[in-house]
Amino acid sequence: MKDHENLNFESMCVHAGIDADEFGAVVPPIYQTSTFKFKSAQHGAALFSGEGKGHIYTRMSNPTIEAMEDSVAALEGGVKAMGCASGMAAINTVFATFLGAGSHVVCSQAVYGPTNTLLRTVYARFGVEISFVDTSNPEDVKAAMKENTRLVYVETPGNPTLAIADLAEIVKIAKEFGAKVCVDNTFMSPALQRPFEFGVDVIIHSMTKFLNGHADVVAGIVVAKEMSDYTLMKKVLNQTGGVIDPFNSFLVHRGIKTLAIRMEKHSENAQKVAEFLEKHEMVEWIKYPGLRSHPQYFTGLKQHKGHGGMITFELKGGYDAGEIMMNSVKLCQLAVSLGGVESLIQHPASMTHFSMGPDARKEAGITEGLVRLSVGIENHKDIIKDLERALYEVGEALTVKQEKNLFR
Repeated sequence: MKDHENLNFESMCVHAGIDADEFGAVVPPIYQTSTFKFKSAQHGAALFSGEGKGHIYTRMSNPTIEAMEDSVAALEGGVKAMGCASGMAAINTVFATFLGAGSHVVCSQAVYGPTNTLLRTVYARFGVEISFVDTSNPEDVKAAMKENTRLVYVETPGNPTLAIADLAEIVKIAKEFGAKVCVDNTFMSPALQRPFEFGVDVIIHSMTKFLNGHADVVAGIVVAKEMSDYTLMKKVLNQTGGVIDPFNSFLVHRGIKTLAIRMEKHSENAQKVAEFLEKHEMVEWIKYPGLRSHPQYFTGLKQHKGHGGMITFELKGGYDAGEIMMNSVKLCQLAVSLGGVESLIQHPASMTHFSMGPDARKEAGITEGLVRLSVGIENHKDIIKDLERALYEVGEALTVKQEKNLFR
């Protein structure tokens, strides 16, 4: 549906990316084919030269994939998008497009662990200079910029600390140096945050998370604000081959139809869970964008249409307490990833951010006892009851441990 710009966001989620089908299908069909037949030799030549319109080979384009891509591009307000085999394939596409030997990238400290590792272990080997900074502080970003800075890569809210970056300020700084700004918008989704509205150049998502929303797909996407950037990145993706397949595209597009209402429920539940945790005696501290205690609460209000489903908190008792809690929850699933309809809980230091190493984790504020909670769409009372039971187990275990130490 090409006139999506006249629709409200909730309607766009349902209709964007869908054109009239030859047979009247309401849902875009799955074109499960690797290649497409040409009408003639001339038709094939026209497609390869770019003068004709159509599909050649699914690594390059596919109707099912394109429908999903157009949907996400519309939701973000971009010109075009490209589906990728994973969130990391999307991130690598951006890095491979804008970074090269002798170039410099400024990246958020609080960032998905493998993003950090990819830069440190692969791109550094290729001669790329990297600065990891606290992007919630624009002055730190400005201090890190250099003449050879080609990209500022921001994850906001950051994973897992939920640090919030002021996108308008960062864009202003980056433009002074002629650098592109890419934002990982996975945690908020376009339902709650649209980075292009603040001048950002490129947006990426792990569609595995909120966009798909059902924990049954691994996928990523890159969205461009300008066609020139899209053309560059599309060539890189086609050459490196990290493309999404038609079936996963179909599943993601199906998930997007309920994005608006899911994000509303995630946010509503997370607010109530965060308020519960903030008052609990076993919680040392908590960060959630919807709490006034969040260090960048007012920055979030400028950028977010809601506060999202992600919570991070520190338990009294550190690593041991976190381990006890992980083993005590019942409703909340002990698993990595996030953004599904079910509540997921995990321990970043030993799981998603283990590859960063202890020094990098410490610099990013990822403490040994940090717990990351992705609040699902279950009834919030059941989520709180599960957490309350687990926190009771933590308190009991720590009390027993303290008593043993007293009588040694």
